Parts: sequence; structure tokens; C-alpha cells
Amino acid sequence: MGEGTAKAAESAETTRAGRVPGAPPGGPRCEILGPLRALRDGAEIPLGPPKQRAVLAVLLLQEGRPLSYDGLVDAVWGGTPPVHVRNLVQKYVSGLRRALGAGAELAWTGSGYRLTGVRADDLHERRAIVGAAVAARDAGDLRRAGELARQAEELWRGEFAEGLQAPYLAAERLRWAEKRLTVLEARLAGEIELGRPFECVHELVRLVAAHPLRERLVELLMLALCRTGRPADALAAYEGARQRLAEAMGADPGPALRSLHARVLRQDAALLPLPRIPVA
Repeated sequence: MGEGTAKAAESAETTRAGRVPGAPPGGPRCEILGPLRALRDGAEIPLGPPKQRAVLAVLLLQEGRPLSYDGLVDAVWGGTPPVHVRNLVQKYVSGLRRALGAGAELAWTGSGYRLTGVRADDLHERRAIVGAAVAARDAGDLRRAGELARQAEELWRGEFAEGLQAPYLAAERLRWAEKRLTVLEARLAGEIELGRPFECVHELVRLVAAHPLRERLVELLMLALCRTGRPADALAAYEGARQRLAEAMGADPGPALRSLHARVLRQDAALLPLPRIPVA
């Protein structure tokens, strides 16, 4: 492992041990990779009604940058805010100041609301771990990359900001769902390359069922099936995807999936089961 990879991995391990590099001192720990929560000394802090929690989530995602009053209203309520929205914003800001307590500061800067002394800790931890995983993969250490990707997945407790209704959070929820799937796909691709397709098949079947139009997952499932000596099942997985795409979008599978399908049909030797790479 190169020096950059080692440093990234060390940062990830420090994060997992609870010593988050650059974490704000004194404030509560906040988590957003699932239902929003804030904890102080391990005890969950009551954060108030759903819209107050949505205000906190939106401000956490600004990462210390001020957000204008209009920007906050648009992020939380969209284009049709309630008549007394200004009073609601002031009420929720005051409620969050009381809830977060010492170590966190929610202030009006003259140009917007700025939250400091507290952050979305699990999001920051995930970034550090995924960065270490990418560095490990780039250095050719697929096993280490897979281990780190699993650690990143363990931080998720549900959907991003689960249950909170706000236009800005709905968009962020989609964005982070895509990020989560991308890391899962990279980990599964590495597992297959390491000669562990059997372990991947069931997980990929579940993921394809949950995301039936995502072609990369079908591609990985087909590859895992081929590597376990099941090319006929791989062809069936392709046909299922082709039918779903045709019905939902009136489209054929993309070039990558069609290319893999052709390779299975011609019995490409590169798709045969690989010897398992022994654990050092």
C-alpha cells in the first residue's frame, strides 16, 4: 500500500475509533445517514417537530456556510410556504438553539443563518472511509478497498434524512442513494474479481430486485453467475433486464450489458470461474 493509501486508511481507522479528524469540539454528534439524530454523551437529544428537524438537516448540509432566509424557506417548504413562515423559522431556530445546547452555535450573520460547532458526523466519516477505499483500490489492494467499503455501508441506518419532508432533502436523498449504490457496486465488482462470486450472487439478486432498471447491477449479477458456473442463469438475468427496460422505457440495454451478453453467448473463456485468491 502506498503512502497516500496508508494515510487515507489511517484516517478511516481513526474515524471508526471515534476520533474524527477536524470534528468540532463540544457540540453533539449529529447523524443524517438514516433518520436525523443528535447525541450527546451517547444519549439522543430531542430535536422537536419534523419541520424543525428538517431545518437542522438543511443547515447541517451547508457545512458551516450561511444560508439566506429565502434559501432556507425554499429548501424546507419549497415554492408554497405557509403564511406565517417567518414566525415558524424564528421558532424553529430558537428551538434548535435550545436543543443543541453548548458547543453548537446557530447564528444570523446578516446574510443568512449559519450553524457551526456541530456537523453531520456520519457523513464526514463516510467520506473519509470511501476516500481510503478509493485510494486502496487505485493502489491495487482490492481486499482492503472491500473492507473499507463495508465499513462505509455500515454507517447507513436507513435512507438519507429518512422521513423528513423538504424539497432540498428530497433532492439530496436521491443524490446520496446514488452515491451509496456506486460504492456497493464497486465493492461487489472487487469481490468478484477476488474470486468470491458465490458471496455476491444473493446480494446482487436482492439489489437487482430493488433497482430493476439499474444495468450495472444486472451486469455484475451476470458476471457473478458466470463465475459460479451458471451461464444459463446469467442469460436469464439479461433477458429479464431487457424486458423490464423495454416495458418501462421502450429502450434496449446499454452497450456494456449487451457486450457482456454477447460474451456469455460465445462462451468467452474469461468469464469462466476464477480460482479464489487466498487470504493472506
